Amino acid sequence: MKTLIRPALSLFVLLSVITGIIYPLATTVIGKTIFADKAGGSLIEANHQLAGSRLIGQNFSHPNYFWGRPSATSPIPYNGMSSGGSNLGQTNPAQKAAVVDRIKALRDADPDNTTAIPVDLVTASASGLDPHISLAAANYQMQRVAKVRNLDISALKQLVAYHTETPQFGLFGEARVNVLQLNLALDELNKS
Repeated sequence: MKTLIRPALSLFVLLSVITGIIYPLATTVIGKTIFADKAGGSLIEANHQLAGSRLIGQNFSHPNYFWGRPSATSPIPYNGMSSGGSNLGQTNPAQKAAVVDRIKALRDADPDNTTAIPVDLVTASASGLDPHISLAAANYQMQRVAKVRNLDISALKQLVAYHTETPQFGLFGEARVNVLQLNLALDELNKS
């Protein structure tokens, strides 16, 4: 029996050291040296203060900002500690009510806009933390933001175009806009 226990225990200790100490330490060192920004949370600073992360959406609800995709985290929107979708199906009455409420909020904020509302402005992502909106969602909100901020629409179009991220490798996903970065640039535009 001792001949079986000793090799098993030695293997257990060896694998524990490899997988519990060496591997996490190596991935941390590699991450912090090669991908320092991403390993640090892709944080964004504005005016020497932490504004948020490129990877987690922010709750913008004032009409002078572009609004992000709705968050499914509750009770606090865009809470990384409770990331996850609502798991409500499209026929669920609560989901339908939430979408109707979001449509009403968008229509109330910009009653002159009669174009179709992009779906990503009324439905949450699977994580509930999506920091991006589609180019269509940014274009939908452009008139409202320009009007409230008293900006020329062409300047706003240029700002959105500058902050538009293309599909990864030109193939995967669609063009998207990081809402936090766009809104921070919008504040800088207003200062100048």
